[in-house]
Amino acid sequence: MNIFVFQTFTAWCNSHLRKAGTQIENIEDDFRNGLKLMLLLEVISGERLPKPDQGKMRFHKIANVNKALDYISSKGVKLVSIGAEETSAKEGLLLWCQRKTAPYRNVNVQNFHTSWKDGLALCALIHRHRPDLIDYSKLRKDDALYNLNLALDIAEKELDIPKMLDAEDIVNTPKPDQRALMTYVSCFYHAFAGAEQAEMAANRICKILAVNQENEKSMGEYERLASELLQWIQRTIPWLENRSSEKTMQAVQRKLEDFRDYRRLHKPPKIQEKCQLEINFNTLQTKLRISNRPAFMPSEGKMVSDIAGAWQRLEQAEKGYEEWLLTEIRRLERLDHLAEKFRQKATTYEAWSHGKDYILMQKDYESASLTEMRALLRKHEAFESDLAAHQDRVEQIAAIAQELNELDYHNAAEVNARCQKICDQWDNFGTLTQKRREALERAEKLQETIDQLFLEFAKRAAPFNNWMEGAMEDLQDMFIVHSIEEIQSLIAAHEQFKATLPEADSEKQAILGILNEVQKITQTYNISSTVSNPYSMISREEISAKWDKVKQLVPQRDAALQEELVRQHGNERLRRQFASQANVIGPWIQRKMEEIAQNSIEMSGTLEDQMNQLKQLEEVIINYKPNVDKLEGDHQLIQEALIFDNKHTNYTMEHIRVGWEMLLTTIARSMNEIETQILTRDAKGITQQQMNEFRSSFSHFDRKKNGAMEPDDLRACLISMGFDLGEAEFARIMNLVDPNNTGLVSFQSFISFMTRETADTDTAEQVVASFRILAGDKPYILAEELRRELPSEQAEYCIASMPPYRGPNAVPGALDYVSFSTALYGESDL
Repeated sequence: MNIFVFQTFTAWCNSHLRKAGTQIENIEDDFRNGLKLMLLLEVISGERLPKPDQGKMRFHKIANVNKALDYISSKGVKLVSIGAEETSAKEGLLLWCQRKTAPYRNVNVQNFHTSWKDGLALCALIHRHRPDLIDYSKLRKDDALYNLNLALDIAEKELDIPKMLDAEDIVNTPKPDQRALMTYVSCFYHAFAGAEQAEMAANRICKILAVNQENEKSMGEYERLASELLQWIQRTIPWLENRSSEKTMQAVQRKLEDFRDYRRLHKPPKIQEKCQLEINFNTLQTKLRISNRPAFMPSEGKMVSDIAGAWQRLEQAEKGYEEWLLTEIRRLERLDHLAEKFRQKATTYEAWSHGKDYILMQKDYESASLTEMRALLRKHEAFESDLAAHQDRVEQIAAIAQELNELDYHNAAEVNARCQKICDQWDNFGTLTQKRREALERAEKLQETIDQLFLEFAKRAAPFNNWMEGAMEDLQDMFIVHSIEEIQSLIAAHEQFKATLPEADSEKQAILGILNEVQKITQTYNISSTVSNPYSMISREEISAKWDKVKQLVPQRDAALQEELVRQHGNERLRRQFASQANVIGPWIQRKMEEIAQNSIEMSGTLEDQMNQLKQLEEVIINYKPNVDKLEGDHQLIQEALIFDNKHTNYTMEHIRVGWEMLLTTIARSMNEIETQILTRDAKGITQQQMNEFRSSFSHFDRKKNGAMEPDDLRACLISMGFDLGEAEFARIMNLVDPNNTGLVSFQSFISFMTRETADTDTAEQVVASFRILAGDKPYILAEELRRELPSEQAEYCIASMPPYRGPNAVPGALDYVSFSTALYGESDL
């Protein structure tokens, strides 16, 4: 036997014999009688061997040795040369040493002889498991003797590993005996095996607790973001539902500008937050499902569906607010027009009615001559004609005042007071007119026929004067149009009016001709030139002035109508400009939605390929955003021009906005679904081939190509994949993949089911077993044991979360790790 091996084996035997209070000096001599050999076997096995023969004869010694050999054989130990089992043990031990010493400099364990000569490998093994015993950074490769002695001494004193080897023999031997080194190194393996098992258990617990802490952090973040978004919605909806009317167009314009700022600046970030919140929720649920944790149930009122409902109420309020603003603009525009029209007609009437009541109450007929009496009667008839001519104007004033009240005009009180004054005066005119007529008729028999010429003038001048006043009102009347056709209609009406001017000019000449005839008569018969028309207050100068005014207003009206025609042509260009872009952007958004849907249905290539395709499509969509922004600018121009319809396109800006937001949400959700599938595949150990098989089977049985299977299609799909389905089993599967009984199975539900059926997962039992190792097989664990075996953060988390242990043999401070572990997987409540 090699001296090196001899010494190693002797030291190994003494490490066990010391427990029995004895030792050997020479293997060949001390084991010759078989007594110490049998004692060694009893110490190693912990069993009693047959009683040895105490004689000193040779056959006694042989008998004792045979008893030891028979015992060894009874335990299945082959007393032959090295076999396959010993070779496997050697390779396993060598691999263990390589793995433990891999991080250390100057250590490269390739065998059990020369790799250990410089002593660094032994020091690395000790430092790896007990860094408090050796300062490895101070060791030098060229001081092999020191390194070996240091390792041998520390192993003997601190690890209870006997000094089986001699440092000088190892250094001075070109190739130390590998069996001796294997024997010695195996002592380190057994010494550290328990610690390594605890380390593995601690690592498992750390991993599980880290996942749990990360999930709790994600849940808290979701709750925070959901609360902030819901609070913003709750603050915004009352603002959008406020329908308090404004009195001026400027105030409504300010509200419209605030609404545009909300659309451009405040709402888009919230859309992104809502989309990100849904993505975070789906990712969290996937992580919980992968790690066999119970699904996350947000606080009451903070479910994704709650947020979606609140968002829908927000958009309904937003739509109603915009429609109300536009209605308010139309209302105020109409009110301004009616108020101005009321003022014009009321001013004209008041100018006409000024002093009429005084005239009607005069009793001049009492002292009038016969001629004067007849003049007074004719004059009154002319006034009645004039009064009847103004009946329509008074009715128009009353109708305009009523409409102003119905439209809630802010200055309705002043309008009502003025209208009431006009109506009361009009009623009084009727009463006074009737009384004066009766008085004049009583005196008619005393009067001679009044000059027919003056009467004819009065009768023709009054309607003509009224016509001129009406014409001036119409020519100065404000107009509101919203299309080229409407302004062209007004222009045509104006042209028709101008066509009547020659006839009106003839009538004017005829009326003035009557006055010319009066003048001729007075000059012919030397009548006083101060004679006046007793039947009319209308003078030649008044008719001429009003006629000149009408001719002056006609070209002004022409210019105003032409200016409005130009403006309507500009509005038409804005309509066509918006329509040309909207008719391109709308179909483009629809095509991209179809591309995303087609990508989800076809499911060609790997998940990474699909993700790359979606990212490319997302980049195309983001790059298209300037086109939508430009359309928003055109839409703002249209609104500022007060254009409310567009016959050139079926797309409104609201359609484009909703489509764009839906496109962004759809691409984000599709990418999140692919990320979830990748996460599921990687976490569950699903191969790409399995994932492709799942996707191919789903695609084949998705007969309607809408991304979902009906129950009969699912049954056929599972049978094609080798499932043995009875009615009870299929009902169980349907409860898993369609818990809401919608009658449809999504691709994500199908993938989740298949991964649960095919992949290994952590269980509560595995976590309990890991804690039991750290607790030393006790049914409880102490805080100091957790702090010793786990990192500080995970240890404190466990101490804070574990309930007290209340079972048998409980000690103060005992913690129940079984309840804690089952609660992690939703199998119990803490």
